[in-house]
Amino acid sequence: MQEALRSERYVADRSLAVAIHLALQMGRPLFLEGEAGVGKTEVAKVLASLLDAELIRLQCYEGLDVSHALYEWDYARQMLAIRLLEAGGEHAEVGDIMSRDYLIARPLLRAVEEAAAGRRPVLLIDELDRADEEFEAYLLELLSDFQVTVPEVDTVRAEVPPVVVVTSNRTREIHDALKRRCIYHWIDYPDFEREVEILRQKAPNASADLAGQLAAAMQRLRRLDLFKPPGVAETLDWASALVLLGQERLTTGAAKDTLGVVLKYQEDIERVEHHGLERVVG
Repeated sequence: MQEALRSERYVADRSLAVAIHLALQMGRPLFLEGEAGVGKTEVAKVLASLLDAELIRLQCYEGLDVSHALYEWDYARQMLAIRLLEAGGEHAEVGDIMSRDYLIARPLLRAVEEAAAGRRPVLLIDELDRADEEFEAYLLELLSDFQVTVPEVDTVRAEVPPVVVVTSNRTREIHDALKRRCIYHWIDYPDFEREVEILRQKAPNASADLAGQLAAAMQRLRRLDLFKPPGVAETLDWASALVLLGQERLTTGAAKDTLGVVLKYQEDIERVEHHGLERVVG
């Protein structure tokens, strides 16, 4: 599994590779927690590529309800059909306006329908911690049965469940009942060696010296008391920015010019500057 992930330029440690393997073989959702930017969402994208499957993404947010995640009626088409019926009478060919043809499938229904049809998609439920607890309770039922009932239409059940990846930045705790249905894994910031390898895979235009310097600088930054420590995504952005500026090494001046690529809060920038950029660059 590690080699398969690496073939998609995703550098995973053994524990993550084992968790992914178990989730796939046991047909269980994979629940990934960790700080923002450590590569949780990327796991689902890589799995979709490896399995040659469709990636269906549900981005969670506060106020997300079942109708936006599951299905809703295409009211505009229904109204048009009603008007056609009124204008053409019984000769108008519009079909049953409460049938599947007039239903808009949202990510959860799409995933179940695709799996029921024998096409096993990858369903990414991203940043579940942003959604309300009421939605989480519904999701618990769905992940148990992979069955969706549309009262006016039919019940759709996937005998073989889709590949499900659930991510959380842990801004709030997810209920134990949902976690128990999943294979759980915490994705931490990479160590120095793995971050260098990630840079070599994802930012091949960065020189070997620059990759080593960036990885070391990131390790130092994360040890500081920052409001939002930078993740791997910021490491890659930093490498891209420096390459665009023609930098083959990380200097104090280059770090100062590009610090906003890595840190997103003024308080963190001031804290790093007070600490000393030369100590971060090394």
